[in-house]
Amino acid sequence: MHRIFQDHPGLFSGVSEVLGVDFGPLVGVTVMPTDLTEARPVERRVDTLLRVETEDGASYLLAIEAQGKKDRDKPASWTYYLSYLYTKYRLPPVLLVVCQDRATAEWAARPVDIGLPQWASITLRPLVVGPHNMPVITDAAEVQKDLALATLALITHGADRDPDVILKAMTTALRETPEDVKNPIVELISQGLGNLPAAALWRKLVAVDLSFYKSPLSEEIRNEGRTEGRTEGRTEGRAESRAEDILFVLERRGVDVPEDARERITGCDDPEILLRWLARALTTPSAEGLFSDE
Repeated sequence: MHRIFQDHPGLFSGVSEVLGVDFGPLVGVTVMPTDLTEARPVERRVDTLLRVETEDGASYLLAIEAQGKKDRDKPASWTYYLSYLYTKYRLPPVLLVVCQDRATAEWAARPVDIGLPQWASITLRPLVVGPHNMPVITDAAEVQKDLALATLALITHGADRDPDVILKAMTTALRETPEDVKNPIVELISQGLGNLPAAALWRKLVAVDLSFYKSPLSEEIRNEGRTEGRTEGRTEGRAESRAEDILFVLERRGVDVPEDARERITGCDDPEILLRWLARALTTPSAEGLFSDE
């Protein structure tokens, strides 16, 4: 059934006419090696692979890829992953791609046809989540309803122009969350934001609540939020660093800081007062609001 195509390559033209698919006239055919075994192992790793069991007793594989930018080679790699997984496990595979910017997400979501325009032999159709379709959760009560979803949504919106309200909703929700749940969430967000500007703001917001100092990020938070200011003793350094944190948060929120308010903030040497001001800096509409009851 197949050797006849080797002996009479032009046969495919006649077959395509019978099938009603026009591949055009053949002007040359080369018989290729039929051994598809890979002579040298090629390392290929999917970011995360899960086997999912459903209520009706079925199973499928969920391959998850984090994609930071467009990559012309990725569709071919993803197709290979899915084909290999199906061959190895005989379970239907699903590809989920997670992105942090809209352009990459829209690129990844486009179906890719592998084959000729007249007849695609394989169509790659990833599921894609990113800032274009993930919710912007700004209410702490909504965060608490599904911490995992809220965490992923926050990470996918990490490159947004103004992530402040999203980050504040998360820290507010985590205040009442048990340590064994809160600590991994804090670290996942820190890692997920990577080197984005929102990562520095996240560490500042986390540092506001002293209960967060028990998290795995405690040393990193201390180093970033306090160490730089410790030039004349631990207490003075802590006050200086908190003053810098207050000004940083106000600047990120676009709140104008008059010179007299700036001098009052930087001139305060009481860490507890500065901690109260830092908490207010997250929500106050003006710099004067920091000192409302002082």
